Amino acid sequence: MIDGLVGIAGAVRELPPESTQQAVGYPSLFLLVALGALVPVVPTGAIVSSAAVVAFHQSSPLSLLFVFLVAAFAAFLGDIALYWLGQRGVRSRNGSRWLAALRSRATPERTAHAQQRLDTHQVSVLVLSRLVPAGRIPVMLACLLAKMPLRRFARGDAVACLAWAATYQLIGILGGSLFPEPWQGVVAAVGLTVLFSALPSLWRRVRGSRRVAGPSGSQHP
Repeated sequence: MIDGLVGIAGAVRELPPESTQQAVGYPSLFLLVALGALVPVVPTGAIVSSAAVVAFHQSSPLSLLFVFLVAAFAAFLGDIALYWLGQRGVRSRNGSRWLAALRSRATPERTAHAQQRLDTHQVSVLVLSRLVPAGRIPVMLACLLAKMPLRRFARGDAVACLAWAATYQLIGILGGSLFPEPWQGVVAAVGLTVLFSALPSLWRRVRGSRRVAGPSGSQHP
């Protein structure tokens, strides 16, 4: 994944004219984000941030708006397609490879926790699942197991995709505003994205180590 992120930054060193960037960039952004929603191994957050850096340095004031709309729409379509495929597995006696893939990417503990939160805060849980790295699949699986209708999932997911696209675009704008050259901003945005993605896992490790050390530390000789 790191090599792929570095490749994104390197590709921006020699940018073509703005017209070529827009003709190629928006369809590429759409395809990569939609593919990343279906196959969660593509670093879609870094892609959106990098696209936002390039748009930030363009002369057109609508470039950032187009990046936001394309990224949000692609993420929404990818999520809906994945949820529909997962629904087919839930309804089938033998399941499906898509449902099995979702189960393999979410631990039972995280899925159970998502199911508990889903009972009381459906829309907010969907929004947070998009913003928290590696949180989307457990919540989507919990929605599938709860047999949430596609229409209800789509309503919550639309808000989630808008918030997700805005968040990673802001990271890109921050990276682009720090440096004069687009490729420098991309490097900064990729670094911020990696840091943002790593924080939840680091926090869980710290909490886990505290829980393990807590009982032993409370004992006195």
